[in-house]
Amino acid sequence: MGKQRVLSGVQPTGNLHLGNYLGAIRNWVEIQDQYDNFFCVVDLHAITVPHNPATLAADTYKIAALYLACGIDLNHSSIFVQSHVWAHSELTWLLNCITPLNWLQDMIQFKEKAVKQGENVSVGLLDYPVLMAADILLYQADKVPVGEDQKQHLELTRDIVNRFNHQFAKDASVLKLPDPLIRKEGARVMSLTDGTRKMSKSDPSELSRINVLDPPDQITKKIKRCKTDLVRGLTFDDPERPECHNLLTLYTLLAGKTKEEVAVECQDMGWGQFKPLLTETAINALKPIQDKYQEVMEDQGYLESVLRDGREKAQAIASSTLADVKAALGFSVPV
Repeated sequence: MGKQRVLSGVQPTGNLHLGNYLGAIRNWVEIQDQYDNFFCVVDLHAITVPHNPATLAADTYKIAALYLACGIDLNHSSIFVQSHVWAHSELTWLLNCITPLNWLQDMIQFKEKAVKQGENVSVGLLDYPVLMAADILLYQADKVPVGEDQKQHLELTRDIVNRFNHQFAKDASVLKLPDPLIRKEGARVMSLTDGTRKMSKSDPSELSRINVLDPPDQITKKIKRCKTDLVRGLTFDDPERPECHNLLTLYTLLAGKTKEEVAVECQDMGWGQFKPLLTETAINALKPIQDKYQEVMEDQGYLESVLRDGREKAQAIASSTLADVKAALGFSVPV
């Protein structure tokens, strides 16, 4: 019996930050030898909100290079660009036509982002979860690594699968029901300026996040200025000290230590002692990734060949799934 398949992706909007790396990509790297992996740069998702067309292509290649730099192994994984496989857009339309509107209107992320965008909110933002469902279902993924904030979208994907198979494929299911893969620690890395909010690319303050490609002086500045409290002694899991919990969690993950080890190590520390420790740890943890990234970006031919090979593998599977979906819906076969 073959390996189960995993599908996941990251948007090419700005730089990857520690939330992306520790909450998603590092988890992919650690488990990739157990699965048949397809990792895409989801550039179609990137245009559901206002974007800069002058940088979209460059940002797409940048994320693909960071996948490789973070340790995605081509012996176990394929890397491709979402928009390079046309089946993503076509399956989204087909699934749109069987997905009730109220399912999408109930999505928490849509409600939150729609408030920020006001009258400029797009149909694409509302439809984002159906495109995500198409991404997953095209590859008949068994597992989808998701953060806590994406669990609702995966539940919607499962609802779409059940609805489609019930209505159009009762004799033999066409679409596979995917399950989530959620990292227990570090699945939700929080902002450096507000320990109650997720670290996010969309936060207007650069001080809220450490980017994977930040140079040492930027990392030093951001940690020095991050929000803390006046209490001496650092502890996990205190609801009154969310920033303390978040910074200790970052140190735990970046240092490769256990929560118990860090709790003992830092229990008597003040921020003046801990912040330099976290800074040094972050710089040392990110340097190998930054060095590998520069190496990949200096060989554009190699990067293009990786994406070309990934697209060919992805397109073969996606085209087969799309054909089965269209057949179940009753479409004619081209002559």
